[in-house]
Amino acid sequence: MSKGVISIIGCGTVLASFIISLTIFFQKSFSTAPIHYFDFINVGTLRIPFSFQIDQLSTLFLLIITGVGFLIHVYSTAYMHEEKEEHFGRYFSYLNLFVFSMLLLVMGANYVIMFIGWEGVGLCSYLLIGYWFKNINYTKAANKAFIMNRIGDFGFLLAVFWIIARIGSADYHDVFANVAKLTPTDITGITLLLFLGATGKSAQIPLYTWLPDAMAGPTPVSALIHAATMVTAGIYMIARSHALFENAPVTNNVIAIIGAATALLAATIAMKQNDIKKVLAYSTVSQLGYMFLALGTGTYVAAVFHVMTHAFFKALLFLGSGSVIHAMSGEQDIRFMGGLKSKLKITYITFLIGCLAIAGIPPFSGFFSKDAILLSAFESNKVLYVIGVITAALTAFYMFRLLFITFFGSFRGTEEQRHHIHESPAAMTIPLIVLAVLSIIGGFVGVPEVFMQGGEKLSEYLSPVVPTAVPKIGHSTEMLLMGITTVIAIVAIVIAWLRYRTYREEQPTALGRFFENKWYVDELYNAIIVKPVKGLSTFANQFIEKSGIDAIVNGVGRLVNYSSRQLRWLQSGQVGNYILLMVVSMLVFFVLEFFLRR
Repeated sequence: MSKGVISIIGCGTVLASFIISLTIFFQKSFSTAPIHYFDFINVGTLRIPFSFQIDQLSTLFLLIITGVGFLIHVYSTAYMHEEKEEHFGRYFSYLNLFVFSMLLLVMGANYVIMFIGWEGVGLCSYLLIGYWFKNINYTKAANKAFIMNRIGDFGFLLAVFWIIARIGSADYHDVFANVAKLTPTDITGITLLLFLGATGKSAQIPLYTWLPDAMAGPTPVSALIHAATMVTAGIYMIARSHALFENAPVTNNVIAIIGAATALLAATIAMKQNDIKKVLAYSTVSQLGYMFLALGTGTYVAAVFHVMTHAFFKALLFLGSGSVIHAMSGEQDIRFMGGLKSKLKITYITFLIGCLAIAGIPPFSGFFSKDAILLSAFESNKVLYVIGVITAALTAFYMFRLLFITFFGSFRGTEEQRHHIHESPAAMTIPLIVLAVLSIIGGFVGVPEVFMQGGEKLSEYLSPVVPTAVPKIGHSTEMLLMGITTVIAIVAIVIAWLRYRTYREEQPTALGRFFENKWYVDELYNAIIVKPVKGLSTFANQFIEKSGIDAIVNGVGRLVNYSSRQLRWLQSGQVGNYILLMVVSMLVFFVLEFFLRR
């Protein structure tokens, strides 16, 4: 098909899905019972229907997936315009398949349908990371993402088997109604395995190293899959399964600790990265850590709220980075940028709004959702709260470091790049503007009670599906905590301004090198997992495969060959020999018949 037709089909289908999602949202046509289509599996007593559950939680995710998804599809039509028609079509078919799988994941009324969507988004992620498959590093990154996700998916699958073995059903309604049938060991085991699935898909320690490498894909892919939607699947799954997790204190502690640790680890790495997309990738890992911190402390609404606001500002930042890369003729290293704010005005202003939102500056969206998470951490564990505040300071610092190095100072690229710099076309800037507006107003659906009576619209909306937590601390303490985090974020921004408004090459310290090399986690995994596995594979190939199995198979072949060659001598073509053989054979039969059988 021509690029125009591909663009209309690719964007039109997602727009139609968005309109349907909006209709469901405004009509409040939520289903309390699942909508049944047909039996997907029906074996003995096990019945797994193909059914959807459209309630408040899934509708919110439908709006995020299709709304942000549509904007990114529109952006892609301009960003990918230099691709050949067949590759352009391949790109949009993968992107559409991704949205399909993601919708299946959030609409499924049981764990099996969720798992189908879960695997589908993993497949699309693999296809889109390795979209430019002629580059071997990109295909390696795609493999890494796929294989690391298999580890998490295996945990998810075991959890589903465990649920079916104990309850006899995978339907959410049946599972949550029969939680009492499960022993504490069952609940802890199931929830830990589900969380293992979430660590793979949502890039948490120890399965997070695939996400920064996933930046090999086109920038709109990074925005849609690796920032706004797929990586939040783990949060959706835990929020959906809250009835199980509420009864698993051990798992909740593990989730909160891993979430806080991931948030801090990724933030330290992001401070020293120089690739514009890598900074945003580690920022995503860090923000996902925040969401898990909220889940671990039992505030599911805060986690879902941050999923929503993060989808807006992180999609905006990724698309903004794509606009910069587009203007810089494919350059991604921020050390060779600088002084772009006068040339890329729309990109600069929208990127600044994204940075303010992620840094948690009021009244931008990130302020309200991040604050809700820090408040829940403060109530449950002061150490986790302190880690959260430190991460918030680092977030503000590294995001404004990125902004100042890229857009301020003097231009540090080549002359050819300088002549090429121009603002992106409308198909790219309009999605940026829409996302910037959402990043400004998106937080007002969850205004805390301290500012406005009845401002917690999101909690109210989700209350039939997700338990809502009321803060136990007083308004004055809450205001003080908000003030502290805001002041810390502003101080971090000022420090970034003083250090990076005019970029100078700096000599890295030992700690700086440690952060720049990502805590050497990839090297560690390489040493303790990849190399031993490759060594084992080489041994198996050399000694078990070639010297063992191959040798036996080839040996049988050689034996048959040799036997045939020996038997061939019997066929000499001389009649006398044949008569002799006949006489000998008759004698043998005669002896057998008369002497040996008795």
